[in-house]
Amino acid sequence: MALQTQVIIDLLKKTAKANGDDVLRRGNVIHLPAAGSVVVAGDIHGHRRNFERVAAFANLTENPDRHVVLQEIIHGGPEDTDGGCLSYQLLFDIARYKLDFPDRVHIIMGNHDTVFINDGQVMKNGKEMNYSMNVALKREFKEDSGEIKLAIKEMLLSQPVAVRTQSRIWISHSLPDNRNVDKFDIEILNRKLTSHDCDRHGSVHYLTWGRKHNQKALDKMAKLFDVDFFVLGHQTQSSGWSRAGENLIIIASEHSHGCLLAFDLVKSYTIEELAELITPLASIS
Repeated sequence: MALQTQVIIDLLKKTAKANGDDVLRRGNVIHLPAAGSVVVAGDIHGHRRNFERVAAFANLTENPDRHVVLQEIIHGGPEDTDGGCLSYQLLFDIARYKLDFPDRVHIIMGNHDTVFINDGQVMKNGKEMNYSMNVALKREFKEDSGEIKLAIKEMLLSQPVAVRTQSRIWISHSLPDNRNVDKFDIEILNRKLTSHDCDRHGSVHYLTWGRKHNQKALDKMAKLFDVDFFVLGHQTQSSGWSRAGENLIIIASEHSHGCLLAFDLVKSYTIEELAELITPLASIS
């Protein structure tokens, strides 16, 4: 095995352990304290510059009571000379970011993660992204690519599925869609996750793939999770964000109009007050 391969595998294994050892993690949910602040990014999808803007805005070195929530790192962004997806390179850098701030950087499970974990297929911009990323991994790591791929899967499966605040805000990649709300098993929040939970009929799949939630479904999930508001990613937002229900804000961070949401963990907010705290990533130098 090449030295470069071993370095990356060690990085991913350390990140998986850091995900599991996060002092704020209970089961598969991060419980943020009623102190400090949090910066929430939407889908990243390989957009390195927007990740750099999130990290610059958060400035964790100078803000020791601040947290960052990231999601959906893979599938998108730069490609190699043959069109292969290189987003795994950003995943490695965000793994290093997690290790630098292990209890303040929280990477949550996204639907593209579930696809990679189970060798599924997912289309983005007319391209099947798992194939695109796998061929790029094979070109870069050659005979070691299988070991790298396995380490990526283990790291992705180690991620928590959600973050909640004491001010009753729930942050996850998505929520079960309207027809699958009653199929969702809340026990996935508490027990060790397996790849089967990410299958098409698994509750991690339901939690990360749902779209276009009606208010009835949102209200039911709010009661189930005992929260007031949701901050999600997953759904395409051409302007970087939207208010998609009485208690729902959706954020996207993967393009030039991408945004983040930053708020104090000490305060309580209305949905209108949260919307006022949306920050365009292009405004961050």
